[in-house]
Amino acid sequence: MIIRIFKASIPSNLQIEFETKFKEVSVPLVKRFKGLISLEIAGPTIWNPDEFVMISKWNTERDLIEFAGENWNQAHIPKGMEKYIEKCTVSHHRNIAIT
Repeated sequence: MIIRIFKASIPSNLQIEFETKFKEVSVPLVKRFKGLISLEIAGPTIWNPDEFVMISKWNTERDLIEFAGENWNQAHIPKGMEKYIEKCTVSHHRNIAIT
């Protein structure tokens, strides 16, 4: 399993609108793809006042390629969502099973 963590900095004046679009545009887009195990989104806190996060878990690397393309180590931002994003990062991690 591969865990994908997408982080985006959103200016405070766009956060309410972004949160709505994050739920209405980005979430349904990601959920369409085979191989998605789970998906969570989160918003700012006092320690990260401009940061939104999407954490997705995928079965295989092939599933991530289907979702984000061959360069799946780069952010996959739906059309129209880029106007909200000041900066973003994406990282991937191999799941370590705990027993």
